[in-house]
Amino acid sequence: MPADALRARPRPSFADDLDATLAEAFRLLSRGVADRRSLFHTPCLGTVGADGTPRLRTVVLRGFDTASRTLRVHTDRRSGKAAEIRANPAVMLHGYDPTTQVQLRLSGHATLHAEDAVADAAWGASRPFSRLCYAVADAPGTPCAVPPPAPRDAEGGRAHFSAVLIVFDRLEWLWLCADGHRRARFAWDAEGRRDACWLVP
Repeated sequence: MPADALRARPRPSFADDLDATLAEAFRLLSRGVADRRSLFHTPCLGTVGADGTPRLRTVVLRGFDTASRTLRVHTDRRSGKAAEIRANPAVMLHGYDPTTQVQLRLSGHATLHAEDAVADAAWGASRPFSRLCYAVADAPGTPCAVPPPAPRDAEGGRAHFSAVLIVFDRLEWLWLCADGHRRARFAWDAEGRRDACWLVP
């Protein structure tokens, strides 16, 4: 976007207010759950591989509870990311929307839910098309001589389905603007007390 167009925008309240910045970050995450067109609907999830190196993949943001700072995504319990979360629950999520010029980076810990009320509720809210993703016969990433056939039994995927809950304790915000970029960090301790500060972009 041309610099003149960026300058023409009214300066939003979050430009110089940490509380407003956090509220806008939470709004974007909430919209990412509800709006499939939002670029925060499909953030990048980072885990730690068995060899200690990072692993990245795109996931779909399925839920966000602002009070508990809990995000929900789904995975096949046979997948590499599920194994990585079981071994090391430290994760990061990253999203960027060029239309809003906002980048979000969230770090926290993930838990897998396969045979409990969390998983049942997540499965119950999933559409048949989404359920088919978990109905493949072999585990994701299994080598194969030819592309496998598309699964047909959506309900057969329940045995492989897992919800992933991510509680983040750190959120970094970056907003790009020709009048001055803004970067902020929010962190929560074990008791939920929040610390917030501006960072040099």
